[in-house]
Amino acid sequence: MPKIKTNSGAKKRFTLTGTGKIKRKHAYKRHILTKKTTKQKRNLTYSSLVAPADEANVKLLLVK
Repeated sequence: MPKIKTNSGAKKRFTLTGTGKIKRKHAYKRHILTKKTTKQKRNLTYSSLVAPADEANVKLLLVK
């Protein structure tokens, strides 16, 4: 059987942590920032983890 390719979009968006969790960036920080509050923009800066319900699907996309 051929090797499974990593999904190119997923490898740009997600990174694996040392403990096996998946880090992601927040959405809504690219444009139309004038109407968003400073607090909202600041909180969108930090990365967060993928929800446990979605972890299995993301890991399938990141299989090398």
